[in-house]
Amino acid sequence: MEPGREIPSVYEPAKVESKWYQYWTEKGYFTPRVDASRPRFSMVIPPPNVTGSLHLGHALNNTLQDILARWRRMQGYNTLWLPGTDHAGIATQARVEESLAQEGLSKYDLGRERFLERVWAWKNTYGDKIISQLKMLGCSCDWSRERFTMDEGCSEAVKEVFVRLYEKGLIYRGDYIINWCPKCQTTISDIEVEHEDRSGNLWYIRYPVEGSEESIVVATTRPETMLGDTGVAVHPDDERYRHLVGRYAILPIIGRKLPIVADEYVDRNFGTGAVKVTPAHDPNDFEMGLRHNLERVSVIGMDATMTEAAGPYQGLDRYECRQRLVADLEQKGFLVKVEEHEHAVGQCYRCETVVEPLVSKQWFVKMKPLAEPAIKAVVEGRIRFVPSRFTKVYLNWMENIRDWCISRQLWWGHRIPVWYCQDCGQEICAKEEPQRCTNCGQSNLVQDPDVLDTWFSSALWPFSTLGWPAPTGDLEYFYPTDVLVTGRDIIFFWVARMIFSGLEFMREVPFYDVLIHGLILDALGRKMSKSLGNGIDPIDVIDKYGADTLRFSLITGSTPGNDIRFHWEKVENTRNFANKIWNAARFVVMNLDDFEHITLEEKDYTLADRWILSRLQEKIEQVTELLQSYDLGEAARVLYDFVWDEFCDWYIELAKPRLYQNANQRDKKVVQNVLHRVLADQMRLLHPFMPFVTEEVYQHLPRTAESIMVDSWPQKDEKLVWPEAVEDMKTVMTVIRAIRNLKSEFDISLGMEVNVFVYTGSEDKARVLRRGSSYIQQLAHAESVRIDSKRPDGLDQMLSSPMGEIEVYIPIEGVVDREREVSRLRKELTKVESDLSKVVEKLSNQAFLQKAPADVVTKERTKREELETKREGIVRRLEMLTKR
Repeated sequence: MEPGREIPSVYEPAKVESKWYQYWTEKGYFTPRVDASRPRFSMVIPPPNVTGSLHLGHALNNTLQDILARWRRMQGYNTLWLPGTDHAGIATQARVEESLAQEGLSKYDLGRERFLERVWAWKNTYGDKIISQLKMLGCSCDWSRERFTMDEGCSEAVKEVFVRLYEKGLIYRGDYIINWCPKCQTTISDIEVEHEDRSGNLWYIRYPVEGSEESIVVATTRPETMLGDTGVAVHPDDERYRHLVGRYAILPIIGRKLPIVADEYVDRNFGTGAVKVTPAHDPNDFEMGLRHNLERVSVIGMDATMTEAAGPYQGLDRYECRQRLVADLEQKGFLVKVEEHEHAVGQCYRCETVVEPLVSKQWFVKMKPLAEPAIKAVVEGRIRFVPSRFTKVYLNWMENIRDWCISRQLWWGHRIPVWYCQDCGQEICAKEEPQRCTNCGQSNLVQDPDVLDTWFSSALWPFSTLGWPAPTGDLEYFYPTDVLVTGRDIIFFWVARMIFSGLEFMREVPFYDVLIHGLILDALGRKMSKSLGNGIDPIDVIDKYGADTLRFSLITGSTPGNDIRFHWEKVENTRNFANKIWNAARFVVMNLDDFEHITLEEKDYTLADRWILSRLQEKIEQVTELLQSYDLGEAARVLYDFVWDEFCDWYIELAKPRLYQNANQRDKKVVQNVLHRVLADQMRLLHPFMPFVTEEVYQHLPRTAESIMVDSWPQKDEKLVWPEAVEDMKTVMTVIRAIRNLKSEFDISLGMEVNVFVYTGSEDKARVLRRGSSYIQQLAHAESVRIDSKRPDGLDQMLSSPMGEIEVYIPIEGVVDREREVSRLRKELTKVESDLSKVVEKLSNQAFLQKAPADVVTKERTKREELETKREGIVRRLEMLTKR
């Protein structure tokens, strides 16, 4: 594009964005080469699921990453942002099974191999959708290095890790209590269980004590599980039950003898202080069962119906069994009472089915040996969480970690690399499929049918994507990565597992910093969900407003770790900001037709020049420091205020007379050079946040690089800092604002020229204001400006705005229709006092304060403060107009 060519009157995001994204990719700006002579910066994308499409959480997460990548690139770092997608075992298989169901088929009709062919076809059709959407967002990922968790390289890494951990004794297979989803028909990990508080009941059931007239009463929220009870437990220090320890209770209905044991796990203050122990259906009872050598009786099956061990209730659904069993207990006199009770119910994070704790033969990773170095790395500061409060969240979980169940009863995923000899029972773990049994030599081998938890492969993401286990140049140069940007909801799922995996297999942390962001909520503070119908499609926002607008509206107001509310008003405001940038750039470029770069001396600069250049240097330093501390939202706000307020609303307006005059060509060239410098540096500072509009503007500027992406990040120039100019300009601007406010308060047209009197007892301030009087006259539309060290005569005929050392006066005569304005203000005062009275009455009502939601009460208090301030302003203005 030819620099200096006139910028179109209207900014069209769709045309600009597709053009520049194609240009950047064709130029190879996103694709770094290994170069040991250059400093590098690297990140891996949190791989989105191939099932998905871009949602606002993805948009925020990837905007944060892209800001960091573009900024570091401009700073001269050889920058790799490695993209990819996750196979998402449960989610993807569920989507394909839903698709098959519409054809009247199930996965069993196809068989494993043909079903997997369908999943791969589905992945290839729909899996790239989110990648194309990330490109629409402007993500500067190196697409030549794009990876998939089930591609050949990542699959090789998964097998290598499994075999190494197996051979080290850190992977084992055994019976253990797991979370089972009856709908997805697979295990899910503890952190994949979502707990929801629900209203339920607490049933008190009487268990007779063998050989006596005595009974022991237990309380339970799940009476159907009592059919699998194999013990009753009490606290060892509970005097009420000490005499029963070592004896037996009789399980109602079933008649099984249950040993009464003492265990410190029991809470003496819950229920009756005695608890039923069901080792096959509760994780805490499972552990108690191990301690006391209790039998495990499974009475609920994988399909959530009652098993043969449930006796007369065999075949019933678990909830149907509950109803029938409670009725039988009541009829036979075993039900003592029922209380309402709110408790947390575990649900599958995918399908929201209530999970069932079951004992099952599964594969596990021993976590204690892996967790210890992962804890140490964070404690020692080798990995830093931003904000730091998430360090405690991470450490609390890691210090109390349980073994990780890694097997899933699915077909889609990494198949467990273990084979069983059908002749001698030998278990063989290997990266490649064995042909013969290592024990008996027979070839009758069958592979374990299960696949690995999705997070097993994504735990290896920072190094598997760089070529591990092969010693590649990428791995040597780009690992460890510099920062991981992720949501607070997957610290346990993913972040912790990457840390212990990196330390175990690379002997080095996978990243140095973990930047945690919050969730995006709707305007009412609710999570976005299909059920609430409050979700926003980011592509709809991009189609209507452009990617820059979406990006900037998500980032402004965001702070690390905190949730963000999505407001359409914010999107509109950001669209207006993009248009403000466009119009300001258009004005500047239109006035650079005869631009000539000249060497400027200090004497060439006006007060306004020195002020805007000083402020620019301050913003360069401030934005750079904010990016270094990962306060990206604050960096965006700083730029917004500087561009909109100081550059567009002040400096450009002050520059206009100098551009339009022909008497002093040197001064015109000075202001052109200042405008060019400030606009170009603003575009460079804004580029990581709003890449498209900044590139388009940049390409119209003379004396620039081939792309803003490969230009340098601005550096603070101490020679362009004049602190006194900033202070002086602040004084001048304060007076201009005071005049504008007076005009606004008294309904005087802002364009109406008025005589202005400025009084200040400070000779220094007077000198500054005299030097800036032309600015006051221009921007406040003053007919004349008189600055004096004594107050003007006839103060009772003037409107005033006192500001400490400075007082501003405007004569009333010929400016304000006193009677009309007094009448208007009195009407306004009557309305404000009426509104205030209603709010005060409401806030004096104790019933309202107690019953109304906190945010409603806060809103009313804010309204009261605003009305009181408004009333004070009207009273002050009336006093000015009615004084004689």
